[in-house]
Amino acid sequence: MNSPMTALRVRAQAGVAAWRGFWFTVQPAYTLGIVRMAFGVLVFFWALEVGRDLYVRFGSSGFYPVPPNVPFMWSVFKLFPSDSALLVGWLALMIASVALIFGWHSRFAAIVVFILIFSFERRNPWIFNAGDGLIRIEALLMALSPCGAALSLDQRRRTGSFWTSQEKSLWALRLMQVQVSVIYISTVIAKLRGETWQSGTAVGYTLRLDDMLILPVPWFVSDTPVIANAMTWGTLAVEIAIGVLVWNRRWRAKVLFAGVVLHLSIMLTVVVGFFSLAMFVMYLAFVPTERAQAIADAMARRSAAFTARFRRRRQPADTPPSTPEPVHAAEPAPVFVVQRPPAPEQEAEPVSTGRHARREPADAAAPAPR
Repeated sequence: MNSPMTALRVRAQAGVAAWRGFWFTVQPAYTLGIVRMAFGVLVFFWALEVGRDLYVRFGSSGFYPVPPNVPFMWSVFKLFPSDSALLVGWLALMIASVALIFGWHSRFAAIVVFILIFSFERRNPWIFNAGDGLIRIEALLMALSPCGAALSLDQRRRTGSFWTSQEKSLWALRLMQVQVSVIYISTVIAKLRGETWQSGTAVGYTLRLDDMLILPVPWFVSDTPVIANAMTWGTLAVEIAIGVLVWNRRWRAKVLFAGVVLHLSIMLTVVVGFFSLAMFVMYLAFVPTERAQAIADAMARRSAAFTARFRRRRQPADTPPSTPEPVHAAEPAPVFVVQRPPAPEQEAEPVSTGRHARREPADAAAPAPR
């Protein structure tokens, strides 16, 4: 009796540890920093698109002059419905997106981005699609996560280097990964409820919608049943593969690459707004921490080399040429000359003048004393 209960208890503890490890493992936040930067770029271009015909889409004199009066649907522009508030909100969204790219007060910038995206979408919900809703979800996850813990000016202020990272519990990345599976699996389930996806004609019908096409496709692609069936069922196969096999490390890169090809083909043919780009941001949540750290280290080395090269190029123009200091010859060392007193003159011996006298030269040296 004790053995089965012990085994059950061990399995339960292992399951709880695996659950906690999946959601709350502490690791460097390099991947989260890459996701934040990519999301900031996405929001910047989204804001540019929203700002095009701003007053026509959202203004009091536009085609939807009164905000929808729906209970529990809050919005900044419901509290401040003037056109001036629209302009201020749009400018704040642009500034917050740039701050999110560079990681300047990242958490505050992400909160501002979420509130303003939500407010614009609630001001006129009839001009947005599923891609805009996905951007709103990503903004919420950024606002709740420690998105400034890596590759940010916040990190530079803490450690002195932009390309470093803190170790955090990255549950927000897990939520993005789960969101990818939920999106694709629920999409396949919804599509299989329709007759055109079951019969294999959905993509063929879509490619014949001339007002929805960006690049026209040849007629035989959309009108040939075999090609239309292959594209329709191939789309379903890729989506269900991403939703399921993305959790397998062996298949992850393959199915994500297939998803990139799928979304690029959609972007080039059909007007889908920012949905594909928002999905690419979600894909970045699957970048391994080691790979993200290697990318950050490489960028740090390139940044240091570029900075050093730039400083070397600017140094001659910024600093005046230095004149070399004159070199003075060293003074010779004093030479001490010891003068000896002159030797006393010796008296010349008398020279005999005799016949047998020895003649010696006058300059002969005196004999050395014994």
